[in-house]
Amino acid sequence: MINQYLNLFINCVVLVATLGLLFLSVVLFIECVASLLLPMKLVSQDNGQDKNVTVLIPAHNEANVIHSTLATIQSQLKMQNQLVVIADNCTDATADIARQAGATVIERHDPTHRGKGYALDYGLRFIESDPPDIVVLFDADCQVESGAIDKLIQYALATNRPVQATYLIAKSSHPSPKESVSAFAFKVKNYVRLLGLVKLGIPCLLTGTGMAFPWTVIRTVDLASSYIVEDMKLGLDLTIAGYGPVFCPEANVTAVLPQKAQAVKTQRTRWEHGHLKTILTYVPKLIQASVNQRRLDLLLSALDLCIPPLSLLILMWLLLITTSLVFAFVAGTWLPANIACIAGVLLLSAIVNTWLKFGRADLPLLQLLAVPLYILWKIPLYLKFLIKPQNLWIRTDRDLA
Repeated sequence: MINQYLNLFINCVVLVATLGLLFLSVVLFIECVASLLLPMKLVSQDNGQDKNVTVLIPAHNEANVIHSTLATIQSQLKMQNQLVVIADNCTDATADIARQAGATVIERHDPTHRGKGYALDYGLRFIESDPPDIVVLFDADCQVESGAIDKLIQYALATNRPVQATYLIAKSSHPSPKESVSAFAFKVKNYVRLLGLVKLGIPCLLTGTGMAFPWTVIRTVDLASSYIVEDMKLGLDLTIAGYGPVFCPEANVTAVLPQKAQAVKTQRTRWEHGHLKTILTYVPKLIQASVNQRRLDLLLSALDLCIPPLSLLILMWLLLITTSLVFAFVAGTWLPANIACIAGVLLLSAIVNTWLKFGRADLPLLQLLAVPLYILWKIPLYLKFLIKPQNLWIRTDRDLA
């Protein structure tokens, strides 16, 4: 009798887990297929020639890279535009380099309140006495493609919503297989899925840099926090407030992954732990707000947010297909295994078709062999989230520009 109840309990747990995996695979599959097949919705665009625009760049000890970033931005600014660098708790020459490059520099010294969110709040309060029409945000370590700022401004004016540019990883001149896999995973998250969302008419996430906001929109939420993925939090707070971000695929921003092993680990830990923390925190908030406000877009945003990082999703599938097959052979219950197989087909179809359309330049065929090693490299990072998740913002060391 005890064995029967135990088998029933295990069967229910495995069944629920595989159904959850199937749900995640279906959502990812729909987003990827939408990016491939659905037409892009046209946005009527205001050229913004007479609008006041302020570009804000938070920078913490970015002396190695900020001059290069400012050079790609300044060439795109008009006479009435303002470029403001927030030198945040800097102990290097960041402020001096930015001033020499022609930017307005404000310095913030508050070691107790650290993080990009506090820096951005400080910058917004600096310009609020004479607020611009549009605020554009860039990180201090990125490269902004020509025409990107104009596109962001046009989208923000036309939609009166936050706008996210295409933010991708530029590989080094001799990328390792792990770097190539990482660049592809980054493209799936920051381009393919966002393209699918905008084609489906669903708000997207903010991904970190290359963002534009109407002034009246960005002041509806509080940015001052030490949240380790403050951009994701900002986008979700704005979505709940009624200003869901829209994706602008024509505006391109790139950054280079750090080459030092410790810097890569620091950056990935912050990104992945922040992503998982946001899933646990904001999925319930979005569902509750969807019910309270009777808004379908919030529910759809919650479904999108449920999808974990791609490598973790693959690990979840490997664990569940193995568990369900073992249980099927032992107990003779094949339903969970069948569901896991269907989820695997959807997951594989989404990844392969995305790679064929968007990923072959980033991840050549032979380097696909590095995917299992990349996933294994991520396992300690996810285990650490279960034991001791990162909650404090830690800066990633930069390579020389």
